[in-house]
Amino acid sequence: IPAFVLAGLFVHCVFLVSIFDIYFSSPLVHGMTPQQTPLPPPAKRLVLFVADGLRADSLYELNSNNTPQAPYLRGILENNGSWGISHTRVPTESRPGHVALIAGFYEDVSAVAKGWKENPVEFDSVFNESKYTWSWGSPDILPMFAKGATGDHVYTFCYTAESEDFGAQDAAKLDMWVFDHVKSFFNSSRGNQTLFSALNEEKVVLFLHLLGIDTNGHAHRPNSREYKENIKTVDEGVKEIASMIDNFYGNDGKTAFILTSDHGMTDWGSHGAGHPSETLTPLIVWGAGVNYPQKVTSQFFEDNFLKEWKLENLKRLDVNQADIAPLMASLIGVPFPLNSVGTLPLEYLNNSAHFKAESMFTNAVQILEQFKVKMSQKKETTLSFLFTPFKPLSDSEQINFLKKTRLYIQQQKYDEAVSLCKTLINLALEGLSYYHTYDRLFLGLSIAMSFVGWTTYVILVIIKTHTNLTKTVQTNNKESAVLFYGFAIVGMIIAFFLLVQTCPWTYYIYCLLPVPVWYAVVREFSVIQDLAANLLSLPMSQSIGFLLVCTLGIEILVFSFFYRSTLTIGLLVFAGWPVITQLWVQAKTKALIWTLLCVLLAIFPLMPVVGREPNIALVIATGLLTLLISCFSLTSLCKSKNKYRSNEDLKVYFYQMLSIALSTYVVSSTHDSLENKQGLPVLNQIISWMTLVSSSVLPLLSPTFLFQRLFSILLSLMSTYLLLSTGYEALFPLVLSGLMFVWINMEQEALQHYGLSLKPKLAAFNFAYATDITQFRQLHLDDIRRSFFFIFFIVTAFFGTGNIASVNSFDPASVYCFVTVFSPFVMGGLLVLKVVIPFVLVSCAFEAVQVTTQLSSKSLFLIVLVISDIMALHFFFLVKDYGSWLDIGTSISHYVLVMSLTIFMMLMNGLAQLLTTQRLELPRRTKHHST
Repeated sequence: IPAFVLAGLFVHCVFLVSIFDIYFSSPLVHGMTPQQTPLPPPAKRLVLFVADGLRADSLYELNSNNTPQAPYLRGILENNGSWGISHTRVPTESRPGHVALIAGFYEDVSAVAKGWKENPVEFDSVFNESKYTWSWGSPDILPMFAKGATGDHVYTFCYTAESEDFGAQDAAKLDMWVFDHVKSFFNSSRGNQTLFSALNEEKVVLFLHLLGIDTNGHAHRPNSREYKENIKTVDEGVKEIASMIDNFYGNDGKTAFILTSDHGMTDWGSHGAGHPSETLTPLIVWGAGVNYPQKVTSQFFEDNFLKEWKLENLKRLDVNQADIAPLMASLIGVPFPLNSVGTLPLEYLNNSAHFKAESMFTNAVQILEQFKVKMSQKKETTLSFLFTPFKPLSDSEQINFLKKTRLYIQQQKYDEAVSLCKTLINLALEGLSYYHTYDRLFLGLSIAMSFVGWTTYVILVIIKTHTNLTKTVQTNNKESAVLFYGFAIVGMIIAFFLLVQTCPWTYYIYCLLPVPVWYAVVREFSVIQDLAANLLSLPMSQSIGFLLVCTLGIEILVFSFFYRSTLTIGLLVFAGWPVITQLWVQAKTKALIWTLLCVLLAIFPLMPVVGREPNIALVIATGLLTLLISCFSLTSLCKSKNKYRSNEDLKVYFYQMLSIALSTYVVSSTHDSLENKQGLPVLNQIISWMTLVSSSVLPLLSPTFLFQRLFSILLSLMSTYLLLSTGYEALFPLVLSGLMFVWINMEQEALQHYGLSLKPKLAAFNFAYATDITQFRQLHLDDIRRSFFFIFFIVTAFFGTGNIASVNSFDPASVYCFVTVFSPFVMGGLLVLKVVIPFVLVSCAFEAVQVTTQLSSKSLFLIVLVISDIMALHFFFLVKDYGSWLDIGTSISHYVLVMSLTIFMMLMNGLAQLLTTQRLELPRRTKHHST
């Protein structure tokens, strides 16, 4: 049914996109007026050091012999400046981190699609508000602040993108590059009058982006010698730059310095999610206008860091990452960035109470401005009788707040003024979020209605076309016309309401989608009646039991997204399946192997997530094991004097075995080469890419007999998977495909057990001739279990070796055989391929099961669709945009995963058919080709 498939794809794409519109649209508004503190600022210039990927504990902790990691910076926080921890938000990537630091707002998820490089939304930043900004560092970060700036007063100096190589010699040279260029820049300014006078202006920012620590962390992990050495390099560099700048300006005491980081890093060298090691970054501020260290006797924090770092007696001042932007603006006296949502951390300022109160007032007005713009936007697009304003900040309340604060400042009651401002800021932020999520409930209900309607419709289609539960009844034309007009009128009313409120065009899709979907359901009313009659004729206990088993199955799947160990429970239940259904009586050996492999596969979800502990020896062992198994299979194939093979076919297997041997060699030699800091050998890289390309073509040269073709697919995918493995996960596709081979056999036994077919000879089964439509049978209850097995194996293929839903469970080391220079899209593509390989194995096995059990792929696919849609509805209600960022990120990715699972399964189904049924003939083989 092509129309049905198109409708399905459209509906699912709408469901998938809707979540970004409902939960994650850009919060930025435009059209505010800049707010600036009226009093003179303490500093003329600001130097911002951002050590990319530096964890708070890595900087503050002491070495084993009680010496600091960074002696100069430790001296600063003990004698000259203030320090604390800056709490970042997820996604802990470089771009959102820098946006929070420099523009003061947390970047919305709409930046994801842009790879976090270009500006998806124009925004204002401290650099834009400054008189001049000079910046040095990475080409991934600097250009986005220059691009958004008005006029041309933001200057950038970047190294080439090729320098960011994870596998090369020490990445600390990226930081040395920055320090050397800053020094030569200042030296050259003495002979350049225009530059010299520009550097002596007020409101100047110097930004040093230091990427070495991040690159070393990815390549060698944060506990490595390289990472720690790099911190020392940065410490010495900061010391030299600070003293050079002080000398340049004749120690005028008008320079403020800030050192911080955009995000941390996990122990296994990745970032992106919300683990404390990723979200806690250091902040050290010193120089003009900054408080000296404050001695305290006791201070309370929930973590135990102060004791570990021996800093209990120095006041620790924690901030949110976005608070650093107003801090910088206040120090050099520029307007606060327009979209900033940070609150000025007053404890860092060494200034009069009057200055602090005025700065806080400016901050409050600047955030209130955003609230006003947001409110007026919402008011314009909502009918006045439907509009419910944010009560705590009505117009009169706002005026009241501002008047009171002004009065307090005039009466020199500065503390009261500050606390009022803080209240106002919190209210304005609440109000911003209130208007931002104003339409959420209404859109969410629309989508949920479409979901339920669509799932119901698919169930009806299955019952109508693939079972014999219903009698065909002619529909009454008159009734259907009335129905059609009824639904059309409802649609028009909804459209009219949306039109009056000038809603965005996407709202029309979300709100009008339930109309045609439910129209399709109501049209099949006769099927519903037949189904109800059939169900009522069954014993009550049977229907309820069946429903309970279905619900339990789906809940297990949903749970496995949160706790991988649920998969273990499921697999152990599967292990007992032959016993429960008495299948083992007729096939004892197969049942035993099935149980064994299920138990083996059940071990994987209990293992730690991939990439934490690389184990190259295991990968090599797996390669040799695969070779051993393929030798056995080949000898048995040669021995069987059957007409199903020719010598040409053996050549294909021989090439595939050679490619597995090569992959095993490449993995071990690349690992050694990177260990010795010699980079990625070119030969290895060529072999890796050639293996990748050939693995998609070689299976198509093998014969299309069932086991021969599946075995060839396994060998090809395995050679690519080995190149992408770093540890125990290399064994995963091997065990999984073993289980898949047994599954195909077990399904044959199940068919006989239920008396649905005679036993065809599996070895002689040929994919190429399997699509004979006349042999398809109707669905049986056991087919629901078949589809459930398929989905369960698909989810196991996903989560068997790690939680794909969390960005930080990806280990960049798994792509080092292919590429070591940082390029997000190539690396992302390879990591996706690694996830997809077990997927393809399961899809091909499912294709074989469909074909050998004489089912049309359509009917089984529809059952799969229903199961995954019910799961998706679950996750739709579990999506959150509050709480810890890890929860938010995981909840989105779960929903996106399940939604794309369905779209993905359609593609996989096609790919599996292509891989199993198509055959490329080499021209010279025609004369002795036998079928």
